[in-house]
Amino acid sequence: MILALYRGVATALGPAIDAYLRKRIERGKEDAARIGERRGVAGRPRPPGHLVWFHAASVGESVALLPLVERLRTDRPDLVLLVTTGTVTSAQIMARRLPDGVIHQFVPVDRPAWVRRFLDYWQPRVGVWAESDLWPVLVTEAKARGVRLALVDARMSDGAFRRWHRSGWLARPLFEAFETVLASSLAQADRFRALGCLDVRFVGNLKAAGAPPPVDADAAAALAGAIGRRPVWLAANTHPGEDAVVLEAHRQLAIARPDILTILAPRHPNRGNDVMALAADHGLSAVQRSAGALPDAGTVVYVADTLGDMGMLYVTAPVTFLAGSLVPVGGHNPIEPAHAGTALLLGPLMPNNRDAADALIAAGAARPVEDAASIAVAVGGLLADPGRAQAMGEAGRRVAAEGREGLERIVEALGPLLPPETSK
Repeated sequence: MILALYRGVATALGPAIDAYLRKRIERGKEDAARIGERRGVAGRPRPPGHLVWFHAASVGESVALLPLVERLRTDRPDLVLLVTTGTVTSAQIMARRLPDGVIHQFVPVDRPAWVRRFLDYWQPRVGVWAESDLWPVLVTEAKARGVRLALVDARMSDGAFRRWHRSGWLARPLFEAFETVLASSLAQADRFRALGCLDVRFVGNLKAAGAPPPVDADAAAALAGAIGRRPVWLAANTHPGEDAVVLEAHRQLAIARPDILTILAPRHPNRGNDVMALAADHGLSAVQRSAGALPDAGTVVYVADTLGDMGMLYVTAPVTFLAGSLVPVGGHNPIEPAHAGTALLLGPLMPNNRDAADALIAAGAARPVEDAASIAVAVGGLLADPGRAQAMGEAGRRVAAEGREGLERIVEALGPLLPPETSK
C-alpha cells in the first residue's frame, strides 16, 4: 500500500519535479546537457549483450565501486557495464576513472514513467547497488522485470535504520528485492537481516578494498618543486565548518613554523572561492589551483579546488588530516590516502568508515584528532619527526594492501548472479 501511494505521488508531482530539476540546473547541481538522463532518456547508445548495472549515490560510493567494476571489466569482457550516479561531481570523477568501454549515466529521478523509460532502454540483467541509496520505484520496478539485485558494502546509519525498522512490513518488499546483500560489517549485516533482506553476508568491505587514487606524476613534480623544502601538510575533503578549523590549526602551527604551507582541498571544488574568502578573512595569503596557480614563497594556504588531483596531493603531503570527520557527513574513506603512504589524522565523526578508521588507528597508521588544537599538535609533532610520519604511512600501506583481499570474496559472492559467459 505504501509503495503504491509513493508511486502515485511521484507520478502526480511530475511538473513539480521538472521545476525542481530546473532550479538544480541553475545552482549547478545538475548537468544541463545531460538532464534528459534524469528523466530516463539515454544519453549513450546501448551496446548489444548482457548488461550489468552498478549504482552509487555520489563520489565516495562510486569510487568504492571502481575496483569491482574494473575487475568485472577484466574478467568478463562479454558483459556491458553501466554505472549510474546522482551528482555532477561523481559524473566528473567517473568520466576520469571508469575503465574504457564502461558507460556512465545519471540515475533517473524515482518517477514511474522515467524509471520505466530507463529500464526499457538499458534492459539490465543484474543490478549491483552500493551502500543504501534505495529508490523504491527503481528497486521494485527492476525486480518486477526480473533484474537480479545485489547490495554491496551495504550500510545504514542509526537514524535510517530506525526509520526503516519502524515501517515494518511496509518496507519489506523493498529490502526483499535484493537477492544478495554484502554488508560492510557484521553489525551492518544484522541490520539488513532485521529489515527483511534474505541472503545477508559479510565477506569484506569494498571501501577497504579500494584501489590507490591515480597520480599525475608531472603535476606532482611541479607541485613538489613549488613547495621546495617548506614543511607542508594537507587537509583533504573539507566541508563547511571544517575550513575554519583547518585555518586555525594553520595559525597555531605557524607560530613555531612561519614557513609552513597548508594545502586545503575542499570536498566540493565549487567551494574554492568560499575557502579563498575565508582565508582572506583570517589574514592568510592563499592561491587557487583552479586558477592555474602554484604556491610561491608568499603563499601560506594553497586551495586545491580541482577534480582528480587527490592522489597527487596525498603523495605530496607527509601528513594528511582527512576531513568530513569533524562535521556530521559520515566521514570519507581513509583507505585511499593510506595507499599513498601519508600519515593520517582522523576526526571522531566517521560512522560510514568506522571499521577502516579503527583498523588504521590500531595499526598505528592514523591518529585521532578532534579540533584545531589537536590537529596542530599532531601535525607539528609529525613534521618534527619525519621518521614517525613515514612509519605511519608504511603502516597505512599495509592495511590498504590487506583490504584488497576482500575484493576477491566480494567478486566470488556476486558470481552466481551474473549471466552465463558468452563470446564477444
